[in-house]
Amino acid sequence: MAQLLRTTRFVCVSDTHNASPANGSFNLPKGDVLVHAGDLTNQGTLSELQKTVDWIKQADFEAKIVIAGNHDITFDEDFYSNHGPHFHNQCPQDPADCIRLLQDCPSITYLRHESKMIRLAREGGPQTTFKVFGSPYSPAHGLWAFSYLPHEAFSLWDRIPLDTDVVLTHTPPKHHCDESKGRGAAGCEDLRQALWRVRPRLAICGHVHEGRGVQRVRWDLTSANIKYEECGISYWTDPGMNNKKRSYVNLSRKGGEPLMNHENEEEDRKDDSQPDDKRHISKGTSAPGSSFRPIPELVDSSTEGTRTSNRAGWRPSASWLRGISKEDPTETRDDVAADETLGKVPTSGSTPSAQGQGGMAPSAQCDLEALVGRMGRQETCVINAAIMASSWPHKGSGGKKYNKPIVVDIDLPVWDKESSDG
Repeated sequence: MAQLLRTTRFVCVSDTHNASPANGSFNLPKGDVLVHAGDLTNQGTLSELQKTVDWIKQADFEAKIVIAGNHDITFDEDFYSNHGPHFHNQCPQDPADCIRLLQDCPSITYLRHESKMIRLAREGGPQTTFKVFGSPYSPAHGLWAFSYLPHEAFSLWDRIPLDTDVVLTHTPPKHHCDESKGRGAAGCEDLRQALWRVRPRLAICGHVHEGRGVQRVRWDLTSANIKYEECGISYWTDPGMNNKKRSYVNLSRKGGEPLMNHENEEEDRKDDSQPDDKRHISKGTSAPGSSFRPIPELVDSSTEGTRTSNRAGWRPSASWLRGISKEDPTETRDDVAADETLGKVPTSGSTPSAQGQGGMAPSAQCDLEALVGRMGRQETCVINAAIMASSWPHKGSGGKKYNKPIVVDIDLPVWDKESSDG
């Protein structure tokens, strides 16, 4: 049975570092879901956090999802117990009090390397549902909280559930919205590999201020030679750059560029019964459609066994995807037959040697757990929503500079009220 979809508006921010709409650093557009990808503060003091929590509480969103970042040091109790005096020698902070500010706020969903089902139920809202995984961790660099070493990365990101719709992390994935002037590609390769397996609709992050932006990533699920392969990347041109327009990404079917990311049901149905203003998309006032352009082929010679390319652009490259277009992203008869075959394969989990391996089931050589019944999940939109445009400590860069929040419209499934009531 086809799923009913409605447009849901996400407003994405990260790395606010004490900046807020209240102090005029940026304006907060209206939306359904507010997402903050960490670094709410500079050093995680109670006074910093109180100001940040206050503006988030006052923001009119049905759902507000927040994670910490490496600068929110009091949220990492183990780190603070060892290194707190280095930061707060004169005025020690109580991590329990700091964490309680978020945990005790009923309008905020605070995630610490965990998942949550979000159901939007407000009258006049989209009435949609999605699963989000949120984590504050980032690769170790300097003396900051929530850091991990390279050998710890795989087990950390392997915990993301495969049915996740939105992955919210402080660190970006490697080679996607992670370019740093000082460190080059500063994202995490193990997170990128985990995203290949999960293939969420959205991967929202921050941390690398210079990497702020949006990319659409097409995952190659059929390559049997190279693990965690990508077959298309496209870069977003910000319609709100140097003007009064919003920084907008339209992934909805209402004038946008929908992601190829669905399960193996019939073609999802778009719900047009809800007026535009109910979805915060006012006729005549909405931001212009987002613009994506393909980037040249990228070959990562520094990471063995991985490669990114653009050989397919925005068209599917594999035979099982023939016949699918942006205008009509439905499955062909061959695709349906392939999916039926996939659905019959027992899924006891993939062997470590097969993880990240593309191909077609029932071959045991491919990543069965990541592919069986999930071939419709082919694209992910990666969003680095850093508000702070300059890098800490902002010396030599002309002082603090700020970006706009990134607004994303995306079609999500409507939850079944009758089933939930029963």
